[in-house]
Amino acid sequence: KDKRNKPARALPALHTNLQQLAADEDVLVWFGHSSYFMQLSGKTFLIDPVFSGYASPLSFTTPRFDGTDAYTAADMPAIDYLLITHDHYDHLDYETMLALRHKVKHVVTALGVGEHLAYWGFDENIITEMDWHDAHALAAGFHITAVPARHFSGRKFKRCPTLWTSFVLSTPEKKIFIGGDSGYDTHFAHIGNTHGPFDLAILECGQYNEYWKYIHMMPEETVQAAEDLNARVLMPVHWAKFSLALHAWDEPANRVSAAGTKQHMPLLLPAIGEKINLRKPVAPMGNDWWRDKM
Repeated sequence: KDKRNKPARALPALHTNLQQLAADEDVLVWFGHSSYFMQLSGKTFLIDPVFSGYASPLSFTTPRFDGTDAYTAADMPAIDYLLITHDHYDHLDYETMLALRHKVKHVVTALGVGEHLAYWGFDENIITEMDWHDAHALAAGFHITAVPARHFSGRKFKRCPTLWTSFVLSTPEKKIFIGGDSGYDTHFAHIGNTHGPFDLAILECGQYNEYWKYIHMMPEETVQAAEDLNARVLMPVHWAKFSLALHAWDEPANRVSAAGTKQHMPLLLPAIGEKINLRKPVAPMGNDWWRDKM
């Protein structure tokens, strides 16, 4: 393993009080890896939350980096829509789901994933499972469509018993691409042509390797995928919390920054816990916080 696959010191993290947000604020707060919260036009969304501190059924194998545990389930407000892209442990966490169960009003996920949640005590009546290309009206002015991704699913020793997906989320003011894990392919251009342009594309950029490039993108491919989607701004996720690959922990940010500059793709690279204003238009930002002379 690369000796730099973990930060030399605890990562800097901010803490936004999500329970005291004004109803008219449109914000995004990233929790590291692929977990984040959004409030959009008065509705709250929580995507792939993992607050247990590890990304595996064995807690000693994939612990979070020091400093990345700024949030727990107790910090979450009431969640109108919990979105789960697939059932891998770094996206669907048992302990987190139990802790959030009483706060979630509705769950939207891929085919088969709802069975996990129902088994863990979620009311089946609040779970919506979606096949690729299914569309669903969430509320007045809010629509969600499940779209293809090039990945796989499974927990423990079972492989691909459920579907994996990305989502196109339309709100009264914005269109956001919520990317699940995916290798690069022509599906991004098809989604961009069909559903774009997007105010913001949130795409994985981390835990990659040439040996599994067909299920996880290289950082340069992440930028290309954002261009294919006709995205105005790209936010790279799937990094900075867990070590699930051999690259240095900060390599994803360095490579995607270089590629974004080269291809003139505006980037959002917030620190964990930093409140991002999503009022139109979504503005690029990033203070190179990961280059903290580790």
